[in-house]
Amino acid sequence: MIITLIVAWIIFVILWKLVKTTVRTAIIFAAIVVLLYFGFGITPQDILHKISEITQNFSQTPMRN
Repeated sequence: MIITLIVAWIIFVILWKLVKTTVRTAIIFAAIVVLLYFGFGITPQDILHKISEITQNFSQTPMRN
């Protein structure tokens, strides 16, 4: 019983840290998007379009040996 509680506590702590990190990252990302939108007039669609352009450029670039 004690070992089960210890393992459950360890899992809880790991999941709690994971949730905190995920929420913090989401808040930072949202703040950056809001800053870009209100500060520079860059919309989220503009950001996604540029990301898709960059990934297409990487996929079309020939690899050198």
